[in-house]
Amino acid sequence: MDANSIALIGDYDPQVTAHQAIPVALGMIAEQSGHNVQFEWLPTEQIHADTALDQFDGFWCVPGSPYKNEAGALRAIRFAREQQRPFLGTCGGFQHAVLEFSRNVLGWADAEHGETSPDSPRAVLTPLTCSLVEAVDSIHLVAGSLIAKAYETSEIREGYRCRFGVNPQFEKELLTHQLRAVGHDSAGDLRAIELTDHVFFVATLFQPERAALKGQVPPLVRAFVEACGVRRP
Repeated sequence: MDANSIALIGDYDPQVTAHQAIPVALGMIAEQSGHNVQFEWLPTEQIHADTALDQFDGFWCVPGSPYKNEAGALRAIRFAREQQRPFLGTCGGFQHAVLEFSRNVLGWADAEHGETSPDSPRAVLTPLTCSLVEAVDSIHLVAGSLIAKAYETSEIREGYRCRFGVNPQFEKELLTHQLRAVGHDSAGDLRAIELTDHVFFVATLFQPERAALKGQVPPLVRAFVEACGVRRP
């Protein structure tokens, strides 16, 4: 059976809870679904113009920002977006999916991440009004969205370890193209996005992979893996 090859975009750190959870989640899904799931960590410092990204069926940009090489992470995200490869971004992956879209689709060449460029006039990601470090909250999902289909419900509860989100100053402009808001928390703040013109491109500020450490299969990760399997001929 052919394997579904997934690239994990990020700088592996065994101390990061999400990095502990991701292999567990993928292993659980492989066991339950019968998919032959293989994954490879792609350190951002090793992602360059000649990196063979085409070998991967899907891309998951994982938590752990700031990344050692922001440009490397953005390069891989752009490849997934432009080449219609299934993409999942969680926490830092969400943030960098927004940054990549801002620069390469909206043409905001001066778009920056407020974590690394706090004084930028075009910081599309800025500190959250309330830091979501080890916080759990409810999220309302838009009916019919990929993420709602994955969870098979419109109300979920998920955990965070995050300090940055979309800058409200730019949110309206960001969401006027094919980038769609599909998840908001109990306060109405943006927590999940999708691309409407893509086979599977979903990014969440929360970390659904953490469920695997409690013995639960994360529905969104399962949907991502299934999308990777569909892509392979």
